[in-house]
Amino acid sequence: MYQILKAEELTTNIYLMVVKAPRVAKSCLPGQFVIVRTKEDSERIPLTICDYDRKNGTITIVFQIVGAGTQFMSELKAGDTFHDFVGPLGCPSEFCNEPLDELKKKSILFVAGGVGTAPVYPQVKWLKENGVLADVIVGAKTKDLLILEKEMEAEAGNLYITTDDGSYGRSGMVTKTIEDLVAEGKHYDVCVAIGPMIMMKFVCKLTKELNIPTVVSLNPIMVDGTGMCGACRVTVGDKVKFACVDGPEFDGHLVNFDEAMKRQTLYKTAEGRAFLAAKEGATHHGGCGNCN
Repeated sequence: MYQILKAEELTTNIYLMVVKAPRVAKSCLPGQFVIVRTKEDSERIPLTICDYDRKNGTITIVFQIVGAGTQFMSELKAGDTFHDFVGPLGCPSEFCNEPLDELKKKSILFVAGGVGTAPVYPQVKWLKENGVLADVIVGAKTKDLLILEKEMEAEAGNLYITTDDGSYGRSGMVTKTIEDLVAEGKHYDVCVAIGPMIMMKFVCKLTKELNIPTVVSLNPIMVDGTGMCGACRVTVGDKVKFACVDGPEFDGHLVNFDEAMKRQTLYKTAEGRAFLAAKEGATHHGGCGNCN
């Protein structure tokens, strides 16, 4: 059992928990994720790691209520436990494998949308710990839906807040802020965008026009988290990848977002899964048993 040391609601339907998981905290890196189960027969929920404390053996997760499993999770309090807390899974951020002297030469931009702020935070924090300050854009529909603003401000070189309705910070989508920063003379060697699929799609469309290499995290399309179900199948360039075992980070300019979002919708129904199984054949990877 894995004890919850802290549980709080950050904003409407978005929750933060600090969990005692020493073995995960000992070896995890930014970009990786965990799979949690509240009970032995509960749904498996993959969640990107928001923060970790190796000394105290804790992992911080942030999640949004999107179904019955996360609804039940939101009702847990400090002192309660998870039956399973498995990780670290997935590949670490590519920054973790780069020589520090090369990394320090780069100008890096992070773009976070909504709950995507949570997986952006440990990357920005890790970079600062290693002497690299990155610019960060955090976007939300409205001020009330912003999360981790103070935490991000403490780690970022420059933090730019933008809200769709203009209720706080800059007004407009995150893409507008990217355009504004570049117009103001900012140069970026690489961009990391994490958030809703539609947000990442349009960020990549813009950064491709601006010639800024861009990395995205496809954690939002994961279901099982171990490569068994095939739900997170995505085409990257001319290759079939699975977000949970091959990612979750990929070259955003090569990701077929339209295909991925359409597939996400189809995968939710039995009829859709059957259609995908017939269409994708041997590459379907429907190991969950729900595609027969």
